[in-house]
Amino acid sequence: MHLYLHIPFCKQACHYCDFHFSTQLKSKAEMVAAICQEIALQQDYLPTRTLETIYFGGGTPSILTQNELEQIIETIHRFFKVEPGAEITLEANPDDLTSEKLRALKPFVNRLSIGLQSFYEPYLRFMNRAHNAQESEQCVQLAQDHGFDNLTIDLIYGMSQAHLGMVPTISDEQLWQQDLDKAMALGTPHISAYNLTIEPQTALGNWLKKGKIKPVDEELSARHFEQMVRSLTQAGYEQYEISNFAKNGQYARHNSSYWKRRPYLGVGPSAHSFNGISRQYNVSNNALYLRGIQGKKPVFELEELSVFDQVNDYILTSLRTIWGCDLAVIRDIANIDLLEEQKAYVEKFLEKNWVEVRNNVLYLTEKGKLFADRISSDLFLV
Repeated sequence: MHLYLHIPFCKQACHYCDFHFSTQLKSKAEMVAAICQEIALQQDYLPTRTLETIYFGGGTPSILTQNELEQIIETIHRFFKVEPGAEITLEANPDDLTSEKLRALKPFVNRLSIGLQSFYEPYLRFMNRAHNAQESEQCVQLAQDHGFDNLTIDLIYGMSQAHLGMVPTISDEQLWQQDLDKAMALGTPHISAYNLTIEPQTALGNWLKKGKIKPVDEELSARHFEQMVRSLTQAGYEQYEISNFAKNGQYARHNSSYWKRRPYLGVGPSAHSFNGISRQYNVSNNALYLRGIQGKKPVFELEELSVFDQVNDYILTSLRTIWGCDLAVIRDIANIDLLEEQKAYVEKFLEKNWVEVRNNVLYLTEKGKLFADRISSDLFLV
């Protein structure tokens, strides 16, 4: 089983982020207590109380003090059995990762996910990141020096100098290659990279609406994606999910559980939970969340998943991975043959060389990965 904890605080708002967070830190101690209380209230949500992975996301979990983190970890151990060798991941911002912070994290966390996003100073300023380019490189080395070998770093592609109104001195592809080269030189066993998306309720979304910036160039994003896959695979990374690359099989075990349809409990404001047949969505409001937990009545929306919902969720996540979409799983859920049910689409995708079928498993081809969302949505059952 798997546990996700949403820490809904950030020191400042990144211009692209539409996750739930607050920059008002005065309720942080109260929130930590509420998260611990929700762990107790939801201890029976999962089929068993044995945890294989724990993931601190946000927000910015590295904003937690050692005492706050210890309080949460102790609560988890009180109500769950944490397997020996469990993966315990904490998302961190580079500017938080001082020697003191890393020493504080080491007893509780065995994997760090560091949000570098870029090594190019103008892009970091454009995104309103709290760290600078030098900190992007230094924090990884510092974490490694403190014994954190299981590290992943996040990058963002699809950005262009046109977003900044700059006159290019080198191509956007060359800038992206510089980021990739610096990322690979750090020697982390895992790299995640995501296409820049401009969401409506963000600073970038507001600027786009007002015509202050240009939309993301999808052709540039596609070139960046292909460039990234080529560079990382040549350097020994395996693309085991469309946005995730690992060396020596050091996959993100927690995120892999989502893609493999494993049950998980999410605690904290805006956290989601999944038990196989339904989802829960915690309220995305800190005050309402606190009030509900303190009254021992968590505020969440419950979605009962139809058989088709379950199949569609599985198609969406599994197709993105090296494990592919196991057609036997779909037959077990819905008692249908997906290849027959969606024969017209499957034949079209086979003809375009976007998918292939091996041993009753449907996989995306390298070409198909560029069209993953379209392929998934066309295969959905309705």
